[in-house]
Amino acid sequence: MKPILDLDFIDNRTPEQAAAAPSCDTHISKDTNTGRTRKLYIESYGCAMNFSDSEIVSSIMFEQGFDTTSEIDQADLVFLNTCSIREKAEQTVRNRLGQINYYKKKKPSMMIGVLGCMAERLKKSLLEEEKIVDLVVGPDAYRDLPNLINEVDGGQKAVNVLLSREETYADINPIRLNSNGVSAFISIMRGCDNMCSFCVVPFTRGRERSRDAHSIVREAEALVAQGYKEVTLLGQNVDSYKWASEDGSESVNFAQLLEKVALVSPDLRVRFSTSHPKDITDEVLYTIKKYDNICKYIHLPAQSGNSRVLELMNRTYDREWYINRVDAIRAILGEDCGISSDMIAGFCTETEEEHQDTLSLMDYVQYDYSYMFFYSERPGTLAARKLEDDIPLEVKKRRLDEIINKQRETSLARNKRDIGKVHKVLVEGPSKKSEEQLSGRNDQNKVVIFDKKHYKKGDYVNVLVTDCSVGTLFGEAVD
Repeated sequence: MKPILDLDFIDNRTPEQAAAAPSCDTHISKDTNTGRTRKLYIESYGCAMNFSDSEIVSSIMFEQGFDTTSEIDQADLVFLNTCSIREKAEQTVRNRLGQINYYKKKKPSMMIGVLGCMAERLKKSLLEEEKIVDLVVGPDAYRDLPNLINEVDGGQKAVNVLLSREETYADINPIRLNSNGVSAFISIMRGCDNMCSFCVVPFTRGRERSRDAHSIVREAEALVAQGYKEVTLLGQNVDSYKWASEDGSESVNFAQLLEKVALVSPDLRVRFSTSHPKDITDEVLYTIKKYDNICKYIHLPAQSGNSRVLELMNRTYDREWYINRVDAIRAILGEDCGISSDMIAGFCTETEEEHQDTLSLMDYVQYDYSYMFFYSERPGTLAARKLEDDIPLEVKKRRLDEIINKQRETSLARNKRDIGKVHKVLVEGPSKKSEEQLSGRNDQNKVVIFDKKHYKKGDYVNVLVTDCSVGTLFGEAVD
């Protein structure tokens, strides 16, 4: 089997620097053997929303007679669920299509489909340039997959990339392809109304719409019944979640939704991603404080530490507003609350002084970790249309290196604060390096490694932290 090309979203990193901010993964469908006559293989790239979408797709295809497989050469239908956030991601998918052609030649009946954000953005070129692609399906058109596959079965190419103002897939019970059996994603909303000038998401995933709160709670209840111990509520901007019943008798905002999910079970850990600095409220913070099973960890992307650059990015907040929200987090949830971020180096017209503002913001906030990028222009975005990508590549890379090195220092310092403290860790499975050790995450979403003893996957274990690296805590289980 030819190797899968992993997406590396953090450019120009050394292996040591990678520990300061983990990159996004490539996920492959697991084997389900229920006796269905056809096999579906899915590779999912990029973000948690994509992984969640692949689970929805698998559920739809299961009803159409497809089991999933982890072996591409066993597949009758191959889907690549794609990401368009960076040029590198798109090139990875094109390279992978070239590899898949090897299997297509051996098995001409194999159908190849491109799903997700790249499908919506590059529908015409995918069908014309990538000769092996049979169908192209956008993120709001997955219900149409049975019809599209029938078209391909009939010898036609098929495409549906229409965006929706209503589709939330609320009634579809996802098949958990990308779960470790302990943690699962619950998509609470789709799309995005924020028009950040660097971002393609509003154009590839459509307008923002929130899912029925009752269906979210039912999904959480079903996961608890299946033995899951943790859920992550997903949305491009979870803080703007707002659902109302058709008769107007009921409305639910994000803080209220968090509470409803937390009340499903005290043993169900609740996480969420992503928060937008302009929308996160004190009500959300006090709700997190109220419930022990809502994790004290917030992903709060800054993108830049300079107000002028933030305005060019159309982030709709300035440095002072962002600092105010960080101060609120620290005041309400304490200094131990984990905060992570996204940072972009070398955005259009960014000066050296403005880059220093990003570094000084990192000093102020003391992020536990960050996802760090240098700016690359994406076709169709507001920045591509209105701003000149005028920072030389070598300057972008140098600034990114400075951001990464700053984050390494901060991550290590934040982890050292945890030494000598006992953390409640949810075991996710064996450590990557040893079957005699277990790996799990604490409340702040940090990986914790400790000796296995009698503990197993899915257990909550109190671990005394005794040592750390930039990206990991090490400790001993204590009773």
